[in-house]
Amino acid sequence: MQPRSRRPLRALRAAASVFAAAVIATSAPALAAEDDAHGAAAPRSAPALAAEDDAHGAAAPPVPLRVATYNIHAGAGTDQVFDLDRTAEAVRGLRADVIGLQEVDVHWGARSDFADEARALAEKLDMRVFFAPIYDLDPATPGAERRRYGVAVLSRHPIVAAENHEITRLSTQTSEPVPAPAPGFAEVTVNVRGAHTHVYVTHLDYRADPSIRAAQVDDMLAVLAEDRGPKILVGDFNAEPAAPELAPLWRHLRDAAPGAGATYPAAGPLKRIDLVTVSPDITVTGAATVATEASDHRPVVTDLKLRGRGGS
Repeated sequence: MQPRSRRPLRALRAAASVFAAAVIATSAPALAAEDDAHGAAAPRSAPALAAEDDAHGAAAPPVPLRVATYNIHAGAGTDQVFDLDRTAEAVRGLRADVIGLQEVDVHWGARSDFADEARALAEKLDMRVFFAPIYDLDPATPGAERRRYGVAVLSRHPIVAAENHEITRLSTQTSEPVPAPAPGFAEVTVNVRGAHTHVYVTHLDYRADPSIRAAQVDDMLAVLAEDRGPKILVGDFNAEPAAPELAPLWRHLRDAAPGAGATYPAAGPLKRIDLVTVSPDITVTGAATVATEASDHRPVVTDLKLRGRGGS
């Protein structure tokens, strides 16, 4: 394995950052009105959010939040048929407030009808969306949209800040890839009734060799260490919780759904590789793996309680 770059992990490739910043979307006037009511129309920096939180010293009741993770397989089910309406129905059935999605196509190719899946799902579900591309490639034909693939966050609550971080990756787009920093580790700050919460979405390397996943875990933890407040990390980890490469996670986070059941493959799950993890200041009140064949993975949904704004 090649030495990893020491480039700052929070730096973004120019093309990825321009696109990612542009796709925090509100899909209905009612959501825009809610943003106005929360005063969250413009993203604010993490230090500003922390200072605002510190200004509220009074205790507050816990705030419920339902969070899910779902690898949508680019909109194709176990039958390998692309059907984004079916995907949307599976997501809607989770009744989640925030959902982390993996394997999201945006004008990627024929397999998903060149659809902008991130925006289309947000519109179908009346949710806000932030898309963080892993790959950002030239169009298939001159004048067409750029081909992008990555992860996304859907949220019923206002997204007040968002970033597409780099972590170590081994590209699937070259014949002889070497480990290198690449984008596609999404972070959003969500305003949940005044409680600002960091939500991160990841998709770790699928190869049998765990070394890339180990590097990715280190990189993600470095990003998380820069943020204050409650943290929720979800995604397709391509490894079960007991895998050695995931061990460093459990010194900082905990598995929110240890008894929820296997997630992959969807038709007859054998492995639990789709995880919701939370910081110690978040209470877990319920969790389930949901049976559906709208993808080759099953989604995981968790019920959480956040400390109310001003809680110690």
